[in-house]
Amino acid sequence: MEKYVQLEQVSMKFQTKKGSFEALRNIDLSIEQGEFVSIIGHSGCGKSTVLNLIAGLLEPTSGLLFCAGREIAGPGPERAVVFQNHSLLPWLTCAENVYLAVERVFSKTENKQQMLERTAAALELVGLSHAAEKRPGEISGGMKQRVGIARALAMEPKVLLLDEPFGALDALTRANLQDELMGIMAKSGCTTVMVTHDVDEAVLLSDRIVMMTNGPAATIGEILSVDLERPRKRLDLAEDPHYNHLRGEVLRFLYERHAKAA
Repeated sequence: MEKYVQLEQVSMKFQTKKGSFEALRNIDLSIEQGEFVSIIGHSGCGKSTVLNLIAGLLEPTSGLLFCAGREIAGPGPERAVVFQNHSLLPWLTCAENVYLAVERVFSKTENKQQMLERTAAALELVGLSHAAEKRPGEISGGMKQRVGIARALAMEPKVLLLDEPFGALDALTRANLQDELMGIMAKSGCTTVMVTHDVDEAVLLSDRIVMMTNGPAATIGEILSVDLERPRKRLDLAEDPHYNHLRGEVLRFLYERHAKAA
């Protein structure tokens, strides 16, 4: 499979009032086309920094990043980000929020009708056609996150970047959206990188889990391949010995890192 995202010896330092802070050191990672990769680790290990570097929102202190064979030199429509805060404009409807992104990317190549159709297709993909004319204040938190995902997918990105997209939701809504995300990703075939603190979420959704060491100067400690068949069903996996083994491997890594930090 084609490697869509590559990080080569990437390091990141921030200048603070107390001097230079090294957040990441020598990150090497290759992500294949269509792969779903989760990044997990303790708070302060640089997970979101890695995501922001791939998004082009940060420039590495050293090292190189590539997307689809081109060096990442800043933000671009081929890399769409969904944050924990959905960031919807409250005075626009769900459809208008999605259309805003579509217009930004496709206004030079498509007419208005084509862009409206693209917007409608994205909302249908996340199951929100019925809420197209509602404003963010009229829908639930889970629906807002689905609008955020629709907005990102409407841009037809090569890479979808998810920064703890369900972290602020209650457990039941979170579980439902995880199940829906698996279906959406299966339909879109998009390469996905997700930051999460949730072990079960990482094992359920991912093809590989990148486990980060503790900061400062965090790096990749281990990478776990999640060789569970798709489509995955949450209730079936709960009693699956291999699922529980994989879950245990992630927990082992995290507990060992916590013990070293204590």
